[in-house]
Amino acid sequence: MRRRGVTVLLGAVITALLSVGVLAAPIPYVVLGPGPTVDTLGRQNDKEVIQVSGRETSASAGQLRLTTVGVQPDVKLLSAIAGWFSSDEAVVPYELIYPPGQTQQQVEERNAEDFAASQTSAETAALRELGYPVEVVVKAVTAGAPSEGILKVGDVITSVDDKPVVVASSLTDLIRARPAGSSLRIGYTRDGKPATATIVSAATDNNPPRIGVEIEQRQPHPFELKIDLGDIGGPSAGLMFALGIIDKIRTEEDLTGGKIIAGTGTINDLGEVGPIGGIPQKLVGAKNAGAKYFLVPAGNCEEAVRNAQSGLPMARVGTLDEALSALETISAGGEPPKC
Repeated sequence: MRRRGVTVLLGAVITALLSVGVLAAPIPYVVLGPGPTVDTLGRQNDKEVIQVSGRETSASAGQLRLTTVGVQPDVKLLSAIAGWFSSDEAVVPYELIYPPGQTQQQVEERNAEDFAASQTSAETAALRELGYPVEVVVKAVTAGAPSEGILKVGDVITSVDDKPVVVASSLTDLIRARPAGSSLRIGYTRDGKPATATIVSAATDNNPPRIGVEIEQRQPHPFELKIDLGDIGGPSAGLMFALGIIDKIRTEEDLTGGKIIAGTGTINDLGEVGPIGGIPQKLVGAKNAGAKYFLVPAGNCEEAVRNAQSGLPMARVGTLDEALSALETISAGGEPPKC
């Protein structure tokens, strides 16, 4: 009996050790949780997140908080089990966050690039809203291309077939809207004087139609603007950056109405708000930060409703203008369009 008891005890110890080993073994999943939120109107690491010099700025009584998702990439089985049972976290396959053939470093570098691009688009959209239009300027004319001898370096392209060119991407879209070989009426200014010219688009090697110019986008404004925020990646902060810029520069009004407003969403140069990932975790993060309203991209509304947080109403926004309208309504004590 003594030998049998020792055998049972030894077996139990081995089983326990094996269980610990299994629970501590890495698995091909990552855990997503609420990440930090940042007030785009405030300070981070003793620096203003949105820095404006050369003009007066406003001091808001409230906050405009961007939201993030925390990613735990090295997951053990025990952590995954805890994540599966958590209402605030999600356990997803590793390749969903880190695609095959890409290292964590490569994904982080791409996220950093997306974050920088989101800041640029946020600045463009916000400045357009503030009355500073974009100029699409000819940087170079390709030799032998349709524009050679017609357009010159420094020309500002203003329209295609009488449709306005408001940002660089709209010039490309307008040219590609008609087949190669189309006669396009190009409006431009040269040395401040308006002019028009007819240019026949062309295409080579099955490429889309083009007129053979290299362009750059300028947006003259009489002050300096900089977004200074590190350790965050991805494009989803664009909307909140754009709103923060507008709130700082529009000194005659406070977009927040003294409230903590959180939100998320990509934004392009035209002010269109796009969907993002991690909306369940961002809603939790916003509520934890004391947000009184959450701005949800229209494309995320269905998922947001499924993961709604008690006491955190959600406003549906598809454009920068809609977001501004929602903030105005919230400030006035009303209810904006909801998800």
